[in-house]
Amino acid sequence: MTFTLAICSEMVYTELPHLERVERIHERGFAAEIWDWTAKDADALVATGARFTSMTGYVTGDLVTEDGADDLLRTAEESIGFARRISCPSLNIHGTGLGEGGIPVRPVEVVTGDMWLAAVRTLSRVAELAEQHDVTYVIENLNLEVDHPGTPFARAADTLALVKAVGSPHLRMNLDLYHAQIGEGNLVELVRRAAPYLGEVQVADVPGRCEPGTGEVRWPFVAQALADAGYDGVVAMEAWASDPSVDGSDRALEAFREAFTV
Repeated sequence: MTFTLAICSEMVYTELPHLERVERIHERGFAAEIWDWTAKDADALVATGARFTSMTGYVTGDLVTEDGADDLLRTAEESIGFARRISCPSLNIHGTGLGEGGIPVRPVEVVTGDMWLAAVRTLSRVAELAEQHDVTYVIENLNLEVDHPGTPFARAADTLALVKAVGSPHLRMNLDLYHAQIGEGNLVELVRRAAPYLGEVQVADVPGRCEPGTGEVRWPFVAQALADAGYDGVVAMEAWASDPSVDGSDRALEAFREAFTV
């Protein structure tokens, strides 16, 4: 196995309390990932024995407005404090804050040149903060068509361009292949282009956002393309179990493991 396999604890074993989800993920040999940390207990997470590979790395803020950038940097520093307590090396960020149901807090119709320049400046500050604390920020692509309409810098081509523009090893790309399949497709070529800039890869099948094998993507082929491109980092299943029962989540994890064992 060339990848570190992780599971988003927010989306599986949904019948169980969150800490029990993390424990079950850990027992099955996967690392765990979390979203919003503000309502979670760091000591309790550590006590599960789980390895944490990623968490949301901000609470509020955006990339393009002066106040939003300052807010993002402030809550990013708070997030780093929590990440260090659970030994999580990677923190996730988006083109703007996401509200209820994943709708952007500051939706936009057109991303202007000035917004691009502002985003690069803000992400450069994020990278500097990450370097100071020896962590890595990853910026995740999203899809506009189904889940996150109006999010700026959402497509994989956008996040890759921003990571290249900042040019720091402390800012990488979180290539979410579920979102990319909906918004852009051509996953293998995308993997090949993005591989040198990747900090994480996330997967869920399309349609439905469930485990590999429930949709249209030929995941073992994509996994081999990742390996052939030289990527050996974290691949995380950020997907619902198609059967939401505990046993169904167990099967979803095993389907993911089989798809990404190369």
